[in-house]
Amino acid sequence: MKQFAVLKKENLDAFISSLAQTQKVVAPVSLGYKNFSFQNVTSAKDIAIRYIPTILPPKKYFLPTGETLAAYDKGKNSLNAVLEYEKMVIFGVHTCDLAGIQCLNMVFSDKPKDINYIVRKNKIAIIGLECNEYCDEYASCHVVNNHLPNGGYDLFFTDLGDTFVVHINTMLGDELVDKAGVLKAADDQTLKSLELLRAKKQEIFKNEVNVRHDALKLLFNRHALQSKVWDELDKRCLACGNCTNVCPTCYCFDIIDESNLDLNSGLRYRRWDSCQSEPFAKVAGNENFRQERGQRQRHRYLRKFRYPVDKYSRYFCTGCGRCSRTCMADISLKETINDLAREIK
Repeated sequence: MKQFAVLKKENLDAFISSLAQTQKVVAPVSLGYKNFSFQNVTSAKDIAIRYIPTILPPKKYFLPTGETLAAYDKGKNSLNAVLEYEKMVIFGVHTCDLAGIQCLNMVFSDKPKDINYIVRKNKIAIIGLECNEYCDEYASCHVVNNHLPNGGYDLFFTDLGDTFVVHINTMLGDELVDKAGVLKAADDQTLKSLELLRAKKQEIFKNEVNVRHDALKLLFNRHALQSKVWDELDKRCLACGNCTNVCPTCYCFDIIDESNLDLNSGLRYRRWDSCQSEPFAKVAGNENFRQERGQRQRHRYLRKFRYPVDKYSRYFCTGCGRCSRTCMADISLKETINDLAREIK
């Protein structure tokens, strides 16, 4: 298996066309005014090579906003599992979203394994695309070490001007390259250019908050539980759930059973849920463990910077900036972390 290849930009359309012959291809598409979305494409002309994070992350293909899990029929005494999946290639995934998919893989491969997720994941090829510069002021990928590629893809594209240098990371990626027939092995000069670009990125991408990467977990200790920062967020948060809907690592869901009109058959659905909604932590007896909005915001931050570190040894914030970018109350993740840090000092 070759490790690096080169694709001339003039051949990108031929590469995309070769992918689209046997499977669906989705990629970032411009919707106008700094809005982008992963959508079906058949030509490279439809793809936004330079884009800020899409409205929804590619998570939507691994964990759909809604899916059918089972079908039942009491008359036939049957309960049948339903698997909804489609073979596809996701092109142009930024490193922050690659990290998000890696986080989801850890969660849904943990016991008990989520078969629906795993089957769907195994049908998807991932082609990453490097950010050569900051997306916008909301990004915070450096603080969580996601500004450089760290696996989780089959192929990874880096823009070097007239060409893309392509890292071939898996056997599937090697097969996609061979099938396209328009990529050539990278020479030493190309690899040197890649090395220089990465070195330049280390100068451009700086820690966006006043806390070191390895100290983030310590920031969210017992002191953070009682912080006045959450009282301030309680006044501002609208509990709309935008932050969790657009997050590449939020995976909470609700299960709904829906009967047909005959009351004997029906379907079981799974759909996204949000810890920011008021009923999320409500239990029998009408008790709510996180009734206040500030408590729910605190829970969201702990689910990114504390709990997953204890269980999976990694942050579940990927630095994409979507939560800050989409917040109607202008709550900034970077400002919240800095406020917590100042309070401790």
